[in-house]
Amino acid sequence: MAKMLTAKEMQELLQVDRSTIYRMAEARRLPAVKVGRQWRFPADQIEHWLQKQTLIPTPADPSVSPASDNGLAKLLPMECVQLIQDTFAEALGVMIVLTDMAGRPITEVSKPCGPYKVISEIPNALQKCIEDWAHMGEILDLEPRFIRSHLGLLGTRGLVRVGTELKGMVIIGGIAPDDWPPTPQHIAAMAAEFGVSPESIAPHITEVFYLSEERKLLILTIVQHIANIIAHIVTERTDLIGKLNAIAQLITS
Repeated sequence: MAKMLTAKEMQELLQVDRSTIYRMAEARRLPAVKVGRQWRFPADQIEHWLQKQTLIPTPADPSVSPASDNGLAKLLPMECVQLIQDTFAEALGVMIVLTDMAGRPITEVSKPCGPYKVISEIPNALQKCIEDWAHMGEILDLEPRFIRSHLGLLGTRGLVRVGTELKGMVIIGGIAPDDWPPTPQHIAAMAAEFGVSPESIAPHITEVFYLSEERKLLILTIVQHIANIIAHIVTERTDLIGKLNAIAQLITS
């Protein structure tokens, strides 16, 4: 016979009050049976129910996510995070990527700008972007601010803090500075630095994001909020996995 959990055990497991447990049982939102006047909860069905509440992460593609073995990547439901990131990028009209603290991308880049598309196809060139993102993680300022990249574009970051540990960064970039587009001489110098031909990058040099000053201020405000959402997902998912482990111990005990 399957092990049955009491309402008190369910309360401790889900960290909600007893009346919520009863309401969920009455509404058939929890696997439950009534024994006399008492609710009981089949442990194996509760374990299955909890698993369905958890989004299982899709492993990152190593070709676009050098940080696929990073601790943050293992803690995140990647499909869910990618959808959130894509939505913010589309709504804000900017390029966004989630990285570890070394600047290595965890997600695929959302809404990449034209110059980034060109250099991202060349591994050695992409490394300079990773260096730019890593530099953002080394800046001591807690408040986001714009940094000019090797490409000459503006970017900023929000810090993903889990507990007391910094786990990663939300990077927003591809934003044109006031002096954009660069001169042909600057394009040639940029191409030489990244090891690409000026002819390959010049046609895409204006495929960047031109933002008003008001919009730039919005980006500086919202980037940390996005990072906080990622941190919240990590925390909630870690808690739920802990509950799954607890239920497994109850079943086997």
